[in-house]
Amino acid sequence: MNELSVLTMGEAMAMFIADDPGSLDDCMRYKRYVAGAETNVAIGLSRLGIKTAWMSKVGDDSFGRMILKTLTSEGVDVSHVLTDPHHPTGFQLKSKVEKGDPVVEYYRRNSSASKISLEDFPLEQLPKIQHLHLTGIPPAISASFRELSWQVLNDLKQKGVTVSFDPNLRPTLWPSEREMIEVVNRFAKKADWLLPGMKEGEILTGYSRKEDIASYYLDQGVKLVVIKLGEEGAYLATEKERTDIAGFAVTEVKDTVGAGDGFAVGVISALLEGRSYEEAVVRGNAIGAKAVMSSGDHEGLPDRAELEHYMKKGVLQS
Repeated sequence: MNELSVLTMGEAMAMFIADDPGSLDDCMRYKRYVAGAETNVAIGLSRLGIKTAWMSKVGDDSFGRMILKTLTSEGVDVSHVLTDPHHPTGFQLKSKVEKGDPVVEYYRRNSSASKISLEDFPLEQLPKIQHLHLTGIPPAISASFRELSWQVLNDLKQKGVTVSFDPNLRPTLWPSEREMIEVVNRFAKKADWLLPGMKEGEILTGYSRKEDIASYYLDQGVKLVVIKLGEEGAYLATEKERTDIAGFAVTEVKDTVGAGDGFAVGVISALLEGRSYEEAVVRGNAIGAKAVMSSGDHEGLPDRAELEHYMKKGVLQS
């Protein structure tokens, strides 16, 4: 695909992952990576040959330059990224764990991305694309980024662009849970393809059954709801079909962060290629499994050959 297919937008940060398990208090050595849900998706899609642009703002600093170099090297279009000379690029520290989820500490207050506004990216200058991927993180970062995200979503939907949305709830970024639920649901109900985790679905809808969570959004006009169930796989729901899709067995969990972004890469890429909903979710499960078996947020995302090999050799959960 030579022309731009997908646009995504969000905040990227420098990420430092501890070399050794244990408390961040005691860690002396870290490895540096790029972190960001939307950049993970952009990189994953690019590795599969889908031309993707990431829209954002970074600081005029070494972290910002590192992010741009990384994305450029991955083939992601960064022509819609601005450099802010007044506000820094955010960063985070992440613990190394042998079981469970890592501890992550964020340093992003007053970051360059939090200062993004509609004035930075006039709607008439948006690129021509087939698909828009959003998460619930930009609306949480700042009121101005929320407004831009909402305007971009509505503008592109009116132009017939399909939209995927991953709630990616970050409660610590919101003034209250009530506001988080209200705003994220406003975006979720506009999506064509909605990709919540099970816990996120429970928080956002108040329902505890996956069937009821899916129905809540289908009744609002969402065409496809896929609820991520971790190692169990995912639950696919449309007006016409509902089914559980088994996950792929994971030999060793190295880092759970980024699994949901890998899942989104699988679903989006397959649907843009015209594959069925079920095929798309199977691919999402495969890439999500690949992601957790590697350190870093996007390091485990496969290229086309690696994906095909894994899907042939991978073992489904029994």
